[in-house]
Amino acid sequence: MLSPALLALALLPLLDDAAEGDASGTTDNPSMLPVFVAIAAVFWFVMILPERKNRKRREELLGALEKGDKVLMKSGLYGTISRVADDTITLQVADGVRMKFAREAVQSLADESAAADKSESKGSSK
Repeated sequence: MLSPALLALALLPLLDDAAEGDASGTTDNPSMLPVFVAIAAVFWFVMILPERKNRKRREELLGALEKGDKVLMKSGLYGTISRVADDTITLQVADGVRMKFAREAVQSLADESAAADKSESKGSSK
């Protein structure tokens, strides 16, 4: 993926050519508008759109939590959901040990994070 810094460096010659004008600093070159529109479009597709997708996926995950799901908390704690309330969940982390957390403290389902860890370790060992 093209980083925003690399893109800015690639577009720098276009901006320099468009910025050259008379001594008063004004330009008569209308080609600046498409350059800025292109920069805004790239910024949208590189930064904003992926963040929206991630936020939507996270909201779906948090909304679909139910009793019996194995989850990984942001603190690194693994547990099984024993009760789901409006904004809180109760995790069973060991026999007879239950802890109450905010729903937003869930990072992912434990099965998903284990699968991601396995795929990362296989990819890095090649």
